[in-house]
Amino acid sequence: MPYQRIVEEAARILTRGRLVAFPTETVYGLGARADRPEAVAKIFQAKNRPTFDPLIVHFPSFEAAEAWAKFDERAFLLARTFWPGPLTLVLPRIHDKHGPRIPDLVTAGLDTVGVRVPSQPLALALLNSVEFPVAAPSANLFGYVSPTTADHVRQGLGDRVDLVLDGGPCTVGVESTIVDLAGPVPRLLRPGGLPREAIEDALGQNLVWEGFRPPVTTEAPGMLESHYSPSVEVEVFEEISHLRARAAELDGQCVVLSASPFSGVPCREAVVLGEDAAMAVALFATLRRLDDPRTGRILALLPPPEGLGLAVRDRLYRAANSRVGRALQAGSA
Repeated sequence: MPYQRIVEEAARILTRGRLVAFPTETVYGLGARADRPEAVAKIFQAKNRPTFDPLIVHFPSFEAAEAWAKFDERAFLLARTFWPGPLTLVLPRIHDKHGPRIPDLVTAGLDTVGVRVPSQPLALALLNSVEFPVAAPSANLFGYVSPTTADHVRQGLGDRVDLVLDGGPCTVGVESTIVDLAGPVPRLLRPGGLPREAIEDALGQNLVWEGFRPPVTTEAPGMLESHYSPSVEVEVFEEISHLRARAAELDGQCVVLSASPFSGVPCREAVVLGEDAAMAVALFATLRRLDDPRTGRILALLPPPEGLGLAVRDRLYRAANSRVGRALQAGSA
């Protein structure tokens, strides 16, 4: 089906209140029209996602988003600087005489909403083809590794989604950065595809970030303690020496992940993700590839908390879940 025809078909499906998976520059999203609670409910059903976890709403432009969320000077500055792009802004919802324009089901009952304008051409074509915003979390079963290709979506959701738009591999590879501007102090809720440093430079002030301190509240997507998790166990390490010792304990029945190569670790495979942007792009696809009982265990050396390394650390922490505390203690011993 030609490009324009498939976009038109996707727009018709969304308009009828059904589900379309589509690519963004970050990960593939599972979209439904955000102005209809009955359509949004299908997202939660398809993903097995709890309704206390809010969704991000996607728009084709800053001007479109202005009708649904309240932008102050800070939000205006960040939107004009980084949109289209991998940045989500948490802002107060706009109300009309009927109540909030974005339904409670989208926001988990909060009076704020996460909004963004993606940069992926196919996503923008779809968003420009409909007359409503599109709510779209990652197009996968809840808690599993996020999808960065159309095949990942098909493997995970199958016939739970009405149409999958294939835009090729995602170019960023981790979800959007989420910044809360609903209060007087800007807060980083989730590190992501836009480095924290770039946002702070644009604002001229630091973002408040509590880091990974489970349990956390769900003010935005991706904040639960366990998330982005393959079925194979993941352990994370700050120090090479502790990772090396753990690999020896496992008699090499493990795969090692790191940003750069190092030697002397007994393992089935050593995967070098690369630095910064390359590391982010490779992360989820690598976790999916290694999600096989033959892997044994995944041992990940955490990158420095700078640039996109901060987002990768966050995803690995949550993939490791309850093993995080022990690994961090080992890394700082």
